[in-house]
Amino acid sequence: MITSKKLTAERIAQIEQVPIVYDEDSPQFTQEELQEFVPYHKEYYDITPKKVLISFNIDADILAMMRATGKGYQTRMNKCLREAVLSGRF
Repeated sequence: MITSKKLTAERIAQIEQVPIVYDEDSPQFTQEELQEFVPYHKEYYDITPKKVLISFNIDADILAMMRATGKGYQTRMNKCLREAVLSGRF
């Protein structure tokens, strides 16, 4: 049976210390090459994501700035999160 270690801050630090090894089976790609990647089955890729209602705490100043942008701020918050995840900044 395989048991995994909990992903703690210490475990993340350990993982970050392991060097990335590139070879012919796993080459390093440039950002331009990564942008050329497309899903193999596009019919499963271009679907509208299901919205899920959640509740979480957010810094008051961030919420105030988002609300100040007007109606639709929650949609814009979702867009910011999506862009961060898809670009690898998250």
